Amino acid sequence: MFANPDPALYHRAAARPDARLTLSYLGTAGFVLKTPSRVLVIDPYVSRPGVLATAFGRLVPDAAKIQSVIPRADEVLVGHAHYDHVLDAPEVCRQTGARLIGSPDVANVGRAAGLPETQIVATRGREDLACGPCTVRGLPSRHGRVYGRVPFPGEITTPPPWPPRFWQLPHGLVLNWWIDAEGVRVVHVDSADYIDDELRDRECDVLCLCAIGRQFRPRYTEDIVRLLRPKFVIPCHWDLYTTPLEATPWLLPGVDLPGFADEIRAAGAEPVVLPFLGSFSM
Repeated sequence: MFANPDPALYHRAAARPDARLTLSYLGTAGFVLKTPSRVLVIDPYVSRPGVLATAFGRLVPDAAKIQSVIPRADEVLVGHAHYDHVLDAPEVCRQTGARLIGSPDVANVGRAAGLPETQIVATRGREDLACGPCTVRGLPSRHGRVYGRVPFPGEITTPPPWPPRFWQLPHGLVLNWWIDAEGVRVVHVDSADYIDDELRDRECDVLCLCAIGRQFRPRYTEDIVRLLRPKFVIPCHWDLYTTPLEATPWLLPGVDLPGFADEIRAAGAEPVVLPFLGSFSM
């Protein structure tokens, strides 16, 4: 039922110190984007509580691990409010002074965790937000189906209990991120669905694209590559997210990573599969 990715799939080139942009993979849908002058973090989830803690306990961010893996951030972007996307974001902001940028649902999670309003930026999308020399824009989206259904739908209209249980964080408004990272354009899709009209005229250089559930959206890979015309596609959200970050990753059941890479090539882009904490520069 569970399998490890074939190491031959992984991108092996070393990060370049002179790169205009470096993306590092945090596992699940998480990334760190570094430009010469800015660090943007997306959907950080490095605490990765185990199966029993996730199923039966309250989810507590691992502050020491967060500090070790993400020592610097200027902004933290969160695409939706499920625990495996939002749990660590407030702690990253608390440690680094970064702003938390996300939906009103994500903003309420930040408030529950004790972030001051000065560090919270709520958006419903379709507006450009300045992040130093970078610009980010939320593109309204839909949560994809996972094993045939949308998990934990609903809104977070008031600050939830903190630390939360996993079911206390429904997804809320889903946003795909379009980022102009000092001239390199990145789109981040953290759930396997999207709204075609929201992606039109938003071409990008790099697309970070959710793997789990892609089979439930017809022509998922083909259509999004046609709309966004990326040069590179980095698969994300393919790993079993109760596996510790320092361990060998396991594929989520139902994720065919080699098949996804083949779909990306057939659609006209280059797949870039990253291991945990692996990097890609351009």
